[in-house]
Amino acid sequence: MERVGCTLTATYAHPRPAPTNFLPAISTMASSYRDRFPHSNLTHSLSLPWRPSTYYKVSSSTPSVAPYCTRSQRVSENTMLPFVSNRTTFFTRYTPDDWYRSNLTNYQESKTSRHNSEKLRVDTSRLIQDKYQQTRKTQADTTQNLGERVNDIGFWKSEIIHELDEMIGETNALTDVKKRLERALMETEAPLQVARECLFHREKRMGIDLVHDEVETQLLTEVDTILCCQERMKLHLDKAIAQLAADRASQHELEKDLSDKQTAYRIDDKCHHLRNTSDGVGSFRGVERVDATVSVPESWAKFTDDNILRSQSERAASAKLRDDIENLLVVTANEMWNQFNKVNLSFTNRIAETADAKNKIQTHLAKTLQEIFQTEMTIESIKKAIKDKTAFLKVAQTRLDERTRRPNIELCRDMAQLRRG
Repeated sequence: MERVGCTLTATYAHPRPAPTNFLPAISTMASSYRDRFPHSNLTHSLSLPWRPSTYYKVSSSTPSVAPYCTRSQRVSENTMLPFVSNRTTFFTRYTPDDWYRSNLTNYQESKTSRHNSEKLRVDTSRLIQDKYQQTRKTQADTTQNLGERVNDIGFWKSEIIHELDEMIGETNALTDVKKRLERALMETEAPLQVARECLFHREKRMGIDLVHDEVETQLLTEVDTILCCQERMKLHLDKAIAQLAADRASQHELEKDLSDKQTAYRIDDKCHHLRNTSDGVGSFRGVERVDATVSVPESWAKFTDDNILRSQSERAASAKLRDDIENLLVVTANEMWNQFNKVNLSFTNRIAETADAKNKIQTHLAKTLQEIFQTEMTIESIKKAIKDKTAFLKVAQTRLDERTRRPNIELCRDMAQLRRG
């Protein structure tokens, strides 16, 4: 007997040669036996109810003894025809040796058939056991493969969950930084408006005070600094918005992959725990011919690994962007504060200079006003002196008028005439 799992080499697998037919037709053999054994009771045996009609329908002898089958006897008496023998001679066709050889051949064929049948039964039993063991081994291997598959899905699921938690935390952190950046951008509007209003109000200066001084230079620098900081903040804000979109896209892919992994884990775990005695086990015809797979283990693992790597890359870019935004907030705040301090210092210096100039002008103004007052008093004194000289003028003019009346030669230009004033 071969070992379990080996190819069967039973003799029944080969065609058996057809045995030589040594037996004559039943009709002729019956008549020959009747002639050879005239006192035998062969017709009785040929009239039994179990005889096959194929070989004995040509025989029409009326059965004489069949005490236990009266119905068959009545049918035979009423319907069967008289026996007509086809023998035309009194000599037999076969010898006893032929008869013994025929029996021996039948015995050997029967023995061979029984041996083949026994071997077939043994081989069939062994085949059944072999296939049973093979089926059990295949089922055990499949169960083990399902267990390994469940472990693989569980591993990747844990990796996705870990990366998803990290990505959610990074997305929340980037969202907080983005909100801080938006608030900082909004808060720069007030200093910018103040600087512009200062420039606007300084245009109201008049005359020589409308000067391009250090304060105006620092104010223009402050406006440029704030605008530059706003541009950088807007640029990083756009980057943060784009990075948040990329982070959420990666998070969505991870969540979708995790949902698929959870469904696959539930299905494979259920299949892993199925047994031959489990409930819900049934036959599904043709399911083995349906190939609904879309990936192989390598591409399946690569898909999840690519999702995790993409998420890690986006998370690293998000962390770098967060650091850049943090640094930007610190740098822009320092720049604006430094420029604000410079503007205030310029304003302080300019105010001090203006106050000093104002004080000096006020001092000079007081002195000038005093001088003006003294000058006005002098003018009044002059006017009074002029007024006081009117009487003297009148006397002099009267004297001149009177001396014009001197006659002839008496109109002399003497000292009195010359000193008329």
